[in-house]
Amino acid sequence: MELTHWILIAVLVIAVFYAIGIYNKLVTLKNRFENAFAQIDVQLKRRYDLIPNLVEVAKSYLKHERETLEAVVQARNQAAAALEGASANPGDAKAMGNLAGAEGALGSAMGRLNVVMEAYPDLKANQNMAQLSEELTSTENKVAFSRQAFNDSVMEYNTYRQSFPPVVFAGLVGHGEDASLLQFEDREAIQEAPKVEF
Repeated sequence: MELTHWILIAVLVIAVFYAIGIYNKLVTLKNRFENAFAQIDVQLKRRYDLIPNLVEVAKSYLKHERETLEAVVQARNQAAAALEGASANPGDAKAMGNLAGAEGALGSAMGRLNVVMEAYPDLKANQNMAQLSEELTSTENKVAFSRQAFNDSVMEYNTYRQSFPPVVFAGLVGHGEDASLLQFEDREAIQEAPKVEF
């Protein structure tokens, strides 16, 4: 074989290993953002589990506020269903949008519940309610941190996928679309620390 053949073979081998490296990094980054979403999933499920307990404690005090309690339960159930859809395909734009909308509705319902509870000092002083509100506040903080980690991982994946030369190979190996961030419509409210007062 001539030297040019050896050079051509060496270039092809290098190109193949380079393409394999790009593919492996895409897979690694995708797995990283999917794992980050799994952390959100865990925290949101914990939050969804706390809400019915909160409603149960509040029921005996809020006998005339049944509509508000039902709205919280319904919003919680819709958010849980949206989370299932998002968990099946983390990063999918439609799934992330559905989850963001459901979380916004849940936040709004919880806000109305907080306003109603302000009128019931005995409820605010209840030990179970105080413990639940503390757990809910802690969980809200964990959700916020998990969401930030997810969005950071998605951004890293998207940035790498869109850069050259990975952009050339990404579509060919099943990484043709950007992953979507988990963003909420009321960004100003998200910037503030969660307030859970009972």
